[in-house]
Amino acid sequence: MKQNRIFYAIVKYFFKFLLKIYNRCSVEWLEQLPDNQKVIVACNHSSNLDPLIVGCFFPRQLKYLAKVELFSFWPFAKAIEALGAVPVSRVDNATAAGALRGFMKLYKDGNDVLIFPEGARTLDGKLQPLEAGVALIAAHEKAPILPAFIHGAFNAMPPDAIFIKPSKIKITFGKLLAFSDEVYKSRDARNIIMEKLNNSFKELEAGK
Repeated sequence: MKQNRIFYAIVKYFFKFLLKIYNRCSVEWLEQLPDNQKVIVACNHSSNLDPLIVGCFFPRQLKYLAKVELFSFWPFAKAIEALGAVPVSRVDNATAAGALRGFMKLYKDGNDVLIFPEGARTLDGKLQPLEAGVALIAAHEKAPILPAFIHGAFNAMPPDAIFIKPSKIKITFGKLLAFSDEVYKSRDARNIIMEKLNNSFKELEAGK
């Protein structure tokens, strides 16, 4: 276990250094992260770099589901595995219910969890409609959501790109979205949570 933590730290700070030097990557926090509360980090998804970026700049180790194809290149596979990636095959992740159960288990096990609520990478760099799975998980687990938005990753490594361009990247962690028990138990919980998350994403996208 100790060795895993050491390897995680090495990978994290190595890629963090590269991102800062090569992509002039910066991070902004709109409020302090609570120390004693596990969160669901919900981030936009425009590049294969996204989980690497979030994993490097989030202060705690995250867990997230990643398609098994990303593990085909050994060095990259070891990097994202160290940063919390859990491989999922297309068969295992064929249904939304299966994915939701996977995320819930990761959160139940005491992990901060990373989710990309757009469901897939954007093909034009613009924010896509958010899927409601993140709200279902939050309501079921009574979990707070931390919105995050990455600017510049699409330009640095768009879909199908092989090499990373030295484009400037910035990740902003927004204000924590926490709800009362009444909201979590409400029949309208999904809509209430999604409305708040959509608004947060729009503000972060606009750079507010």
